[in-house]
Amino acid sequence: MALLLCLTSTLLATAGTTAPRAAPGPPGADESVPAVGRAWPVGLRPLVVRSWDPPPTPYARGHRGVDLSAPAGSPVRAVAPGQVSFAGRVAGRGVVTVELTGTGDPPLRTTYEPVRASAQKGDEVTAGTLLGALEAAPSHCPTACLHWGLRRGDTYLDPLSLLPPWLLRRGPSRLLPVPG
Repeated sequence: MALLLCLTSTLLATAGTTAPRAAPGPPGADESVPAVGRAWPVGLRPLVVRSWDPPPTPYARGHRGVDLSAPAGSPVRAVAPGQVSFAGRVAGRGVVTVELTGTGDPPLRTTYEPVRASAQKGDEVTAGTLLGALEAAPSHCPTACLHWGLRRGDTYLDPLSLLPPWLLRRGPSRLLPVPG
């Protein structure tokens, strides 16, 4: 029993001394992110072309968002209520950032790119509000896609964690006749 207590104490004492790479959990698993999303940014249930892959350190390689397949010209919509904090060009690509209402201090911010913005800085938006149209800009996707990101301060988070389970699920199962 004493050995078990000693081992437990040692493990607890060293638990925070290393910085393992944060593994992406299932959507909605990050408890620091409330599931305030009420709409997909493009389409009804877009294909996730590339998932969130957090870097092991702030400057290391990783994928700091998710890529959602959608044709160029598709409407890009806010996933949750908030205020547009940026709408403009960064490195030649259109970017829209929305600071989400009631998500703590610092608040959560979603980013959408490449987007030809129709929203302007300061606009109040609700879930589903049109932010702009997906641009046909060169990207790292094999076809046109929206890069959707999420941050709290300087920390990147999985944007899919904003969506409640009912929005992440595919449609209902359908029973088909058995050939006979």
